[in-house]
Amino acid sequence: MRIEPRRILLLRPSALGDVCRTVPVLASLRRRFPDAVIDWLVQNSYSDAVRCHPALDSVVLFDRASLRGLWRPRAWMALAGWLASLGRAGYDLVFDLQGLGRSGLFSLCTGAPRRVGFRDAREFGWLGANVHVERGERPHTVDQMLRLVESQGVPAIADLRLSPPPESTESWSALRRDLGADGRYAVLAPTSRWRCKQWPAERWAEFAARVLDSCRLERAIVIGAPGEQSQTTWSRAVPRCVDLCGRMRIGESMAAIADAALVVANDSAPLHMAVGLGTPYVGLFGPTDPVRVGPYRGARWVVSSPLEAGEERRRYRARGDDDTLMRRIGVDEVLARAVEACAEPAWFRRVAEGAA
Repeated sequence: MRIEPRRILLLRPSALGDVCRTVPVLASLRRRFPDAVIDWLVQNSYSDAVRCHPALDSVVLFDRASLRGLWRPRAWMALAGWLASLGRAGYDLVFDLQGLGRSGLFSLCTGAPRRVGFRDAREFGWLGANVHVERGERPHTVDQMLRLVESQGVPAIADLRLSPPPESTESWSALRRDLGADGRYAVLAPTSRWRCKQWPAERWAEFAARVLDSCRLERAIVIGAPGEQSQTTWSRAVPRCVDLCGRMRIGESMAAIADAALVVANDSAPLHMAVGLGTPYVGLFGPTDPVRVGPYRGARWVVSSPLEAGEERRRYRARGDDDTLMRRIGVDEVLARAVEACAEPAWFRRVAEGAA
């Protein structure tokens, strides 16, 4: 007979979109273990995405920058002390949802009697687990992560809902008033670290100019991370388009997405925020596979570039600056899907709640 866990730790430090997609694991565990303490180890820069979730007790912050300069004794001592604190926390059940060497090390350092991870975790990450689980036949990463909790007798629920920090909601409301954006608006998320995942700037400009009238919107709000402002300069020439790239923190971006009538994004974190916030969205996919990493149960709202003979949606990093696939996505197709999405807001809310 399995002993009920008292303290549970989720290991999903990054990346931001993956953190958002992991929330169904938290919801499933909370329903099964209502009295357990459930913590989440997350990169400090991404903590706003989950720290206010009602099913979570607290976040364990991981500062990735602390891994730099490990040749210095002081840095080694700080890291060793932090790893030791994981062992002192007294977790009795740990889930490695990242499946990498770093998260495997974190899992091992907890000393938990049950450490659940993927059998094929990369970078020898499987060494940190003592319960190994196959990913199974379902290709989506959400389903694969839910297999880990199912292996421990936890019924999976697809509750994707996210909770923006209250102070971020207040901050966004004030900024929205300052912008005069009190009416219906769209959030456009055109940026990516990888050029191959970016829809061309001229397509974004044309789409932004047309979507306002087509979807009866008053404004288009353009968002992106600090350092990505060069990818959004096109927006300054589009009437009623406001460029906020690099000006909002993660929580404020979540609040803006929660209030939006529509989100259009490439394969990036804002798309998965829209899924968890129940906001109508359209996702643009070129070199990445929406069957694996697209919006969960949202294939209808994905516009994927057509593939030619011999092409695959794999290894996008190897494509570098080659945006050939994204250039095959036309404005008319994205606009038509956006109009359809705006007409069905209730569907998106049901999916976020796990009811669809």
